[in-house]
Order: sequence, then C-alpha cells, then structure tokens
Amino acid sequence: MTLLIAGLVLFFGVHSLRIFAEDWRARQIAARGLNPYKGFHSISSALGLALIVWGYALARAEPTVLWVPPLWTRHLAATLMLPAFILLTAAYVPGNHIKARLGHPMLLGTKVWALSHLLANGNLADVLLFGSFLAWAILDFRSARRRDRAANRTYPAAGWGRDLAAVVVGSGVWAFFLLYAHLWLMGVRPY
Repeated sequence: MTLLIAGLVLFFGVHSLRIFAEDWRARQIAARGLNPYKGFHSISSALGLALIVWGYALARAEPTVLWVPPLWTRHLAATLMLPAFILLTAAYVPGNHIKARLGHPMLLGTKVWALSHLLANGNLADVLLFGSFLAWAILDFRSARRRDRAANRTYPAAGWGRDLAAVVVGSGVWAFFLLYAHLWLMGVRPY
C-alpha cells in the first residue's frame, strides 16, 4: 500500500500545482523556462503513475476488503464508462460542442470513471485510487473553471461533425476496452 500512496502523492502533487500553488508554478516557469518545467512535470508524473500501477497491483494481490459491492454495480460501472470515454475523447477533438459547453470534458470524464469504479470496487486500494482521482478531478475542474472565468476564456464550437467524431471514437474505444482491453490490462471482465 505504501507504493500506491507514494505514487498518488507524487502524481497528484504535480497535477495539483495549478489548484493550490499557481503563483509558485508561474515563478518556476519564469525562472527555469517552460520546457524544463514541462520536463519536470512529465518525469514526476510518469514516476508517480508507475508507482501507482505497481502499488495497486501489489495491493490487489493481498486485498483489504472494506465491502463487497453487489454484482449489478459492475454493470453500472461499465455502462457509465461510455460517457466517460466520450468526454475524454471530446477533450481532444477540437471545436466540438461538448468541450464548448463543458470546458474541461477530460476532468468530467475522470470524475465519471472514478465514481463508477468506486461503486463497483470495495477494497481499500480501490478507495484510495479511485477516491483520490475523484477528489482531485472535482478540485481541478473547479480550479480550471475559475481560471477560465478570470481569463474570459471560451471554447468555440466549429460544427456538429466534430461532436459526432467524439461520440463515435469515444464509443469505439469504450467498446474495445469493455470487450478486450480491461480484461487484458486489469484481469477483470467488466460484464
């Protein structure tokens, strides 16, 4: 569990600078330059993610069960992942109405992912992992929306075809993950 916690602290530490230390982050970029800062952020994030994956795998091998969720929560989680994948995809398709309306669809997709997995998993490692992601996504979404309002930033939409692309690609990735990737990566079939 120690590796999982260390990974979460490192990963969310660097990903929370805009939430809790925007001025410090700006000073570091000004003093060192944007590319060195991005390098630090990328290396720290990758190391944190590696520790999360490793620590979560170790914790799953010897789980601490907090509760046993009913079987239907797995089906609910798998179903909720469809909008999560669409939101994630919408973050990367420029000019879509989903991003124009929501502003930060990746963070909303992260919330849906984390909440759905909290519903379907009852081990301590699951609560730490998915609960941390949910709490961070809530705080980061609020922070990002606040920055957008302060900068009077909007996300214009260019056409409905881009929404269709986000929905089709997101749905396809969801289906692939549901049918193949989740079992291969996590050893668990969602349905």
